[in-house]
Amino acid sequence: MAVEQDMLIAVEPVETYILQLANTNPLYPDFSTSVNNIQIDKTKLLWHNYFLCGFKGIQEHFGLCDPTGMNCLVDGTIPPSSGLSSSSALVCCAGLVTLTVLGMRLSKVELAEICAKSERYVGTEGGGMDQSISFLAEEGTAKFIEFSPLRATDVRLPSGAVFVIANSCVEMNKAATSHFNIRVMECRLAAKLLAKHKSLQWDKVLRLEEVQAQLGISLEDMLLVTDDALHPEPYSPEEICRCLGISLEELRTQILSANTRDVPVFKLYQRAKHVYSEAARVLQFRKVCEDSPEDAVAQLGELMNQSHRSCRDLYECSCPELDQLVDICRTSGAQGSRLTGAGWGGCTVSLVPEDVLPGFLARVHAAYYQGSEHSAAPGQHSLFATKPGGGALVFLEA
Repeated sequence: MAVEQDMLIAVEPVETYILQLANTNPLYPDFSTSVNNIQIDKTKLLWHNYFLCGFKGIQEHFGLCDPTGMNCLVDGTIPPSSGLSSSSALVCCAGLVTLTVLGMRLSKVELAEICAKSERYVGTEGGGMDQSISFLAEEGTAKFIEFSPLRATDVRLPSGAVFVIANSCVEMNKAATSHFNIRVMECRLAAKLLAKHKSLQWDKVLRLEEVQAQLGISLEDMLLVTDDALHPEPYSPEEICRCLGISLEELRTQILSANTRDVPVFKLYQRAKHVYSEAARVLQFRKVCEDSPEDAVAQLGELMNQSHRSCRDLYECSCPELDQLVDICRTSGAQGSRLTGAGWGGCTVSLVPEDVLPGFLARVHAAYYQGSEHSAAPGQHSLFATKPGGGALVFLEA
């Protein structure tokens, strides 16, 4: 679901072929470039690169030469590097702004797909979930998002409970570290080994979901296949080559990405177990929302707790501060709590009954933020309740 915080861009089309970017936050310096010379340096973490991703995605989709220049002012209330997708929000906002200024039209689904693809210009091998909910969100309802093809269906959340976001104040920038891309590659390698084990055309397989789809079996059955095909001990690149019948050079040049070629070991079993069990929990979560039993909030909370354990132990994308914050949230009255976003820092999301919300917020604030190194975190950005917000909008000056 979309949170209520957002990214805003005020834009003025100009006669020149220059893109001028400014930010209301003085930490982010002004930037300008020619619209026909968009350079995105993956080695430098610069805020304007995310705007350039959205701009370049639209420019390339339509094959535009000499698109209109723009003066843009960026503002936002999403805390950066917090797992709440501030970078994806900026990419999506830039894509929508560019589309609008150029007078082009795309469906929300097409726009989400372009922005998901173009965000990879900064070097992050992300999926498309953040971009999809940015465009497809509707106020008051969560969304069940499926890919290939992209589609989103409403999921009505149970009444009587809200989601509370709590920021661990540990910043993790996906583009700055290799953790995220290593997980993507471990999942890709696990998918190839599972496909080979089941005599599928493994060299064409990229995602764990493809193996399940080709076998036509349930997620629960895929967990059994994973137990049968993969071992819990980490795999060396040499062992992966032996399993697939390829050379180390083929592995490095044809499968591994540039930033994962020097990884000494890959945990394939654990990553596959997490992905298949997490996918099963998504379906269980949706079913509980549909069936709406009396203890729906408790059931959903338990699924969130299972999810965090899996993120912590199998996918290893948590951190000590997130684990501590999750424990505090649970003991403070949450029915369930888990990390949200890419992990390794950022925020937790907790399911909290509305009748205990004031006490919950006070206890979490006292236990995690008050009198600690996290006390400098701005209050409204570190701990807040939220309900499903709406997706991206354009306001045109009359």
